[in-house]
Amino acid sequence: MLSVRQLHVKGRRDDLLPPTSLQARRGELVLVSGVRQDQRTALALTLSGRMKPSSGELLWDGTAKTKRLRAASSLVDSPGVNEPEQHLSVRDLVTEDLALIPRRYRGALLSTPWLKVNRFEDIAGLWAEQLAPARRIELLTALSLANPHTDLLVVDSPDRHSADPADWLPRLQELAYDGGRPLAVVATVAALPDNWTGPAGEIGNAVPRPPLDKSFCPDNAGKTAPKSLDVDKNSSPETETEDAK
Repeated sequence: MLSVRQLHVKGRRDDLLPPTSLQARRGELVLVSGVRQDQRTALALTLSGRMKPSSGELLWDGTAKTKRLRAASSLVDSPGVNEPEQHLSVRDLVTEDLALIPRRYRGALLSTPWLKVNRFEDIAGLWAEQLAPARRIELLTALSLANPHTDLLVVDSPDRHSADPADWLPRLQELAYDGGRPLAVVATVAALPDNWTGPAGEIGNAVPRPPLDKSFCPDNAGKTAPKSLDVDKNSSPETETEDAK
């Protein structure tokens, strides 16, 4: 299980990641919303062990060891970090990604047989920029799972390729809820889909709130009620009494 408590990353001027808390279990998809792309990417990098937090708690299966988190996690399609280069063909992309798998698990993983086994032959000759959003997320997550030790998928802003959740949400749900290989899946998004009822969080949800203003209210009898703006400044209780007579 991924457990995050008040995770915080300082930036040059303001917080790169304001304090954020969340949990993600195996067999669960968690969507975390955030308006700013840089904050979504900072969260994705930190959750996958690629960026060191300034403060807060980050545990994977009860341990805070970054090496163990990195070994179990896969960062998917993070803009400016590991998103596919536009001029790269799908075949070359697969070759490069398979080469990153630890040698003892790699075996004879070559792009052509891998594309055939995983049913991506139809897009092998396309450039990465030509991929439809749904096929893009299918391909990149499949490459992440080529490493048998991947238990945590952190997907950075899949909704930036399509405003329609149907292009990316079903795939992430399928991976999280796969009975044969249940994964903990966290996706950062600009906004939660309208029909989403599953686990969700928000970047900055652990930021301390300022204290409530203790101005006059019925429950605060020690304070004096503000004067009404409707009262004439020249009026007085004595004047009102005389008028009443």
